[in-house]
Amino acid sequence: MSEPEHSESVGTVIVAVCVNLAIAVAKAFAGVISGSSAMLSEAAHSLADTVTELMLLVSLRAGGKPADEAHPLGYSGARYVWAMLAAVATFVGGGVFAVYDGIHTLTHGEAPGDPTVSYIILALAFALEASSLRVAWRQVRGEAARYRVGVKRYVRWTPDTAVKAVFLEDSAALIGLTLAAGGLLGGQLSGSGVYDGIASVLIGLLLVGVAWELGRSNADLLIGRSLPPETREQIREELLAVPHVMEVVDLVTLVQGPGEVLIAAKADFRDVVTAADVERSCEEAEHRLRARFPSVRRVFIDPTPPTDIDPAPPTEGD
Repeated sequence: MSEPEHSESVGTVIVAVCVNLAIAVAKAFAGVISGSSAMLSEAAHSLADTVTELMLLVSLRAGGKPADEAHPLGYSGARYVWAMLAAVATFVGGGVFAVYDGIHTLTHGEAPGDPTVSYIILALAFALEASSLRVAWRQVRGEAARYRVGVKRYVRWTPDTAVKAVFLEDSAALIGLTLAAGGLLGGQLSGSGVYDGIASVLIGLLLVGVAWELGRSNADLLIGRSLPPETREQIREELLAVPHVMEVVDLVTLVQGPGEVLIAAKADFRDVVTAADVERSCEEAEHRLRARFPSVRRVFIDPTPPTDIDPAPPTEGD
């Protein structure tokens, strides 16, 4: 990841941390005063988001260390370990608590209290979350335009899990606030705590869904994820456009981190070319790939015979 991209990601996460910490305290205060299960679930939601984003800050620092002799490909994978822990924190600290509290309210029939303070807190929280989401949205849209893909596709495939987490959590936060307000209003109109409990359960399920998506994407990156099929095909086309390259026998792409892609290819070169021609072609291939795909950091090309030629039979004594 380049320095401007890294700084922008850190800034996006710091804004989200400050916003969520302030909101968590306010929601907890309103939840205690009103006795609202949905408000307490929202407090847990914001607290889980705060812990998650603190872990994301650690992940950005850990993943930004330069490569060394012990880790020649760098430390980018460390950010996905921390991001995975952040997804677990969202699941346990937010989702599980909210579902449990909602079920408790439904089974024990707790009557809702005065929701006035809660409405005020929800309105303020909505404004703050919207401002945090606006920061994340600006970065997501800018990065999507840089890579010439749609926003939805960028969010689905981006290896920058810090920005993805903030974007999804802020989006979920706005939905959760709407659910909490609906639960409060339903309880106020009906005098029953059922609506509050249902809202709490829905908030919990929403958080479980976000945690699942973040956990799944981080697991893919930890295991080792390739580039999307159409991007791999574009890379193959670039390699075939290099002078003296006749066939791309095998192509492997690996996402190592945000802005860090490794490409390894086996290519068949014209039989009549010299070793110097092959070397120049490999250099040109690397330059072409780096120019078209800014995320490419490492390119390895192995001259390999074509696939339709059988290997030479072993000689006697082999």
